[in-house]
Amino acid sequence: MSGEEINPYELLEVKVESTDQEIRTAYRQRSLKVHPDRNPNNPEAARKFHELNQAYELLLDPLRRLALDAKLRLKQARTERYKNYDLKRKNMVDELEERERALKKTKADKQKEEAARFQETEKIKDQGRRLREEKSKELEKKEQEANKAAKGEQETDAPTLQSTDTTLRVKYLLTEHPTLTTASSLASLFAPFGPTDVETIVVSLKSPKKFPHKPPKYGTALVPFKRIGDAFAAVCATGRPERGLGGIEVGWIGGTEPEILGWLRKKGHLGPSGSGLSKESQVQRSEEKALPPQTQTRASGSNEFFSFPSSLPDFCKPSDTPKVGEIDYESLTLMRLRQAERARLEREILEQEANEN
Repeated sequence: MSGEEINPYELLEVKVESTDQEIRTAYRQRSLKVHPDRNPNNPEAARKFHELNQAYELLLDPLRRLALDAKLRLKQARTERYKNYDLKRKNMVDELEERERALKKTKADKQKEEAARFQETEKIKDQGRRLREEKSKELEKKEQEANKAAKGEQETDAPTLQSTDTTLRVKYLLTEHPTLTTASSLASLFAPFGPTDVETIVVSLKSPKKFPHKPPKYGTALVPFKRIGDAFAAVCATGRPERGLGGIEVGWIGGTEPEILGWLRKKGHLGPSGSGLSKESQVQRSEEKALPPQTQTRASGSNEFFSFPSSLPDFCKPSDTPKVGEIDYESLTLMRLRQAERARLEREILEQEANEN
């Protein structure tokens, strides 16, 4: 309620000089008439009852009532002066008041416009903030998916091929294989499986420790292949006479197969760990057994004993051996480390043979 628009005294129907008790009585009487519960069909009842309450509170406040009385006296005096004005002066006063009202209205409209613009700006800011948050969450989600995919790819990467992964440990009775006493003879024995590093083959022929004068009973050797696939084929053929390894034990150095074979088996490129053969190799072995003996060793092509899967990664394949003049410092260092590893393994074999004897 605005004091300039509605006169509280007129609203409560009391005089300016009325006492507080008279104002309370008038309020009770008026409130019974305009109360919303008694006027359910009047949409203006709630507004009138609110204005009545404001007028009642204003008149019971001494300070606010004094200010209202002073304002009403000024208004009354201005009205009296206006009556005494001539027509020209009245027009000037009316024009001035109209301008003031227009100025107030313009100012109020400007404030409303600024408030509406501010709300619209805040709304746009909120929308932009939400879009940025959604975009950030989307990018974060994509980054997490990319990291997860990269992590999955890393988990599926093949292990690194070690320098000793192509080396096999061979054990045999010298009475059954008296010719296997040199590196060249062992290289010739395993030649059908693939090329070997003849220069680094280690052969051990040692008599029993309790009977040093007797001839050696067993022969052991370390045979490094140039390709892990060839070494795998030799291990698969251990003890098989039709492959030329009857009575010869061929196994991985250290007793465990290289990690790369486990990775290939996990990928389904090799058969179960007990068989050591892929499904293709098992089928091939069954077919070879059904062939005549003279054709069994030629059933699989030029490299008849090679049973390693063709899907072996390129990094398992040996690189070309560099010429003597092209060996750099790094290659020379690796060669020396490999020779040292061979020497260590030879000592372990000798110690193991001594313990067995």
